[in-house]
Amino acid sequence: MSTPALASVAVGDQLPALVAHLTRAQLVRYAGASGDFNPIHWNARVATSVGLPDVIAHGMLTMATAGRVVSDWVGDPGRIRSYEVRFTRPVVVTDGPDDTAGATLEITAKIGALDEAAGTARVDITATFNGQTVLGKARAVVALA
Repeated sequence: MSTPALASVAVGDQLPALVAHLTRAQLVRYAGASGDFNPIHWNARVATSVGLPDVIAHGMLTMATAGRVVSDWVGDPGRIRSYEVRFTRPVVVTDGPDDTAGATLEITAKIGALDEAAGTARVDITATFNGQTVLGKARAVVALA
């Protein structure tokens, strides 16, 4: 017998989409919080010297931002049982006057599978930047009851 939460969710259901804008100022704040001060995340000269087009967002910041589509939907981040991604492309965060350029991530998600016995749903996440997917096999498993 399904729990009421499972009964109201079906494979293929779309979660509300999320659009997130990342700026260089956010990258600096994330570096301070995470301790990852690699200059490819804040110094354009260093980033381009190693073959990047410009400064790139931290992979874990990109992952966390994409994960918001799930945590916003479930309402309680404690209901997220697992979350995994593969990093496929960098998110290039360009500069602009007063740090206005940045990068825009578009994040969508849908229910990919249900496990009635466990009372969970697998959520498949798509994160794109400039029309290209930046995370591969992005999935979260959430408790529905």
